[in-house]
Amino acid sequence: MSVVNVADLVRAAAQRGAAHPALIDAADGRTLTWAELDSAVSSEAARLRADGAEPGDRIAVKLPTGLPFCVAVLGALRAGCAVVPIGPGVSQRELERVLSDSGARVVIDSEDVPALDTTFTPGDSVRGGEDLAVLAYTSGTSGSPRGVMLSHRALLANTKQCSELRPCPVTAADRVLLALPLFHVYGLGPGLFQVCASGGTGVLLARFDADAALEAIENHRVTTLVGVPPMYTVLLRQPAEVLRERLATVRVFTSGAAPLDFEALRGMREITGLDIYEGYGLTETGPVLTTTLGTGRIKPGSVGQALPGVEVRLVDSDGEALPDGFEMGEDAESTGLVAARGANLLSGYWPDAADGPDVDGWFRTGDVGYFDSDGDLHLVDRAGDLIIVNGFNVYPHEVESVLAELDGVREAAAVGVPDDTTGEAVKIVIIKAEDSDLSEEKVLAHCAERLAKFKVPTRVEFVDSLPHTATGKLARRKLRDS
Repeated sequence: MSVVNVADLVRAAAQRGAAHPALIDAADGRTLTWAELDSAVSSEAARLRADGAEPGDRIAVKLPTGLPFCVAVLGALRAGCAVVPIGPGVSQRELERVLSDSGARVVIDSEDVPALDTTFTPGDSVRGGEDLAVLAYTSGTSGSPRGVMLSHRALLANTKQCSELRPCPVTAADRVLLALPLFHVYGLGPGLFQVCASGGTGVLLARFDADAALEAIENHRVTTLVGVPPMYTVLLRQPAEVLRERLATVRVFTSGAAPLDFEALRGMREITGLDIYEGYGLTETGPVLTTTLGTGRIKPGSVGQALPGVEVRLVDSDGEALPDGFEMGEDAESTGLVAARGANLLSGYWPDAADGPDVDGWFRTGDVGYFDSDGDLHLVDRAGDLIIVNGFNVYPHEVESVLAELDGVREAAAVGVPDDTTGEAVKIVIIKAEDSDLSEEKVLAHCAERLAKFKVPTRVEFVDSLPHTATGKLARRKLRDS
């Protein structure tokens, strides 16, 4: 069949193997075959249409990883609507901002869970191709969260690009642990959609916990783990003999969304005999751009080479391409800005598709890197000061804007600091106003009311002054290093 809508992947998988398990809920073992998932997705699409949803409408999905989330997303896509994925732990303030900006007419949450009707006669998908499929909000490179417009074309292209890698990250024979938040584009694309494209089996875990993950891997004979660096850090706290025994069925470990620590690479290799293949991408690129999976070269700091059908190059600040073979020298001028081109790229930012790929199809990611002599990409910095907590973007400006609303704050700065569990955490440094009785408890309570949990600072410091450059710009690097 012709696949033009992401939900068509489910129909195609059902036609190839109707009775093959599609999704398994690790919490209770409930399983949907591909035929049952196809039925449930059409049932949800019909429900949305009966409730007045029209093709092109934005449908917000605010559910944890689980069967209802998968059916809600795929059902909305089959109905011709665009999905706005929202984390279940988002603050009311952020929820209202996203709903207002996106114009989402429906919110599917814990009070409106899909029925998972597996007796419904499957129907065809509406729309596809260049039509908007997912509107994902990210801090991006601007500092202010924007809606990234990902078409069916872009998302389907990325699943095809990933499937052409060798070894293939997900095949029909694989059972893939999906313990990532599926509302994040990394969990959604390389996770759920890749499982749909392959016709394999996804094992759903609502929240990553080492014991629960290892139990799910062992019980359901998981062969592929789609992870983020903190997952491997947490797993490596388990006894080596436990990991060796319970990870015996796994053939592929992958990691993305944040830089992978070399100690995690080495630790998993020593215990399991398997490498962790690291990838790189961002919401705007659908999301995967590069991976070490295709090259097999595992190097500290390397994110491998571009996927089949994707081009990656280095450009200067004006967008002009740097010479081929450009490599890192002894100073920052030897690196370049990473730009990408491919069918997996965004259409632009909501609502008018602004700031998308240029006329030649290139999109600047905002990351800084270099190619080594093998042609492998290394990332050395981020343009700006983006903080990545558990794979999620936190822009300092957003945190600082919230702090500016708090009485007693004269000046504040937010920076990312290393964290053993989440990769990075948010640290804030505050100059208090004169005679202020501001305390750490008050600051954290204020942030918790206005920010998603992963954006809330874990460290608060009070200082008499903040470092600035000669031009008056805040010198964040000094704060990170202090």
